[in-house]
Amino acid sequence: MPGYFEARPEGGATIVLDEVEISILRSLSVQLLELIGPGEEPAQDADPLAALMVEGPSEPPADPALARLFPDAYGGPGAPADRATREAAAEFRRYTETDLRAGKRENLLAVVGSLDGLSAREDEDEVLRLDADLCRQWLGALNDLRLAIGTRLEVSEEDDTLMRLPDSDPRKPMVHAYLWLGGLQETLVESLTA
Repeated sequence: MPGYFEARPEGGATIVLDEVEISILRSLSVQLLELIGPGEEPAQDADPLAALMVEGPSEPPADPALARLFPDAYGGPGAPADRATREAAAEFRRYTETDLRAGKRENLLAVVGSLDGLSAREDEDEVLRLDADLCRQWLGALNDLRLAIGTRLEVSEEDDTLMRLPDSDPRKPMVHAYLWLGGLQETLVESLTA
């Protein structure tokens, strides 16, 4: 089925993508990479133990999409937190967010790299073959893309107004992208569990 993942007999998954799909996936991945920001690489002559102990930020991101990708470990979204909960969340964030950002960047770069390996032309679709490791990275990236887009669209379980937007609404293309990414994510999971 073009446009959706299918299981490979030897493991992993396959998807047939056209030029537009490749372009959309690549563009969304690059945009999310830019939002997450560059990684802070330790100097080549840095002490390896010191590099492991690099501290990250202690405050949650101000951008709602980043806050969704890097939520507080303690307390719930929008829930009032006491001083001890805020301190615990800040301490946890300080030692984990840098690695979480690096992992998300790595997943997105894997998506971009595998898409760059395709050479779709206007009149031909391309087959993308992913091994198990790439499937894991694609799943992570698709999830992060959906979370970021869903946050921007203010998607909620209680509100289905986005599904009924008129074609003239400027959010309509992002709603389509959000739903399409959900289909990709679902079929990738299905192909890995088949």
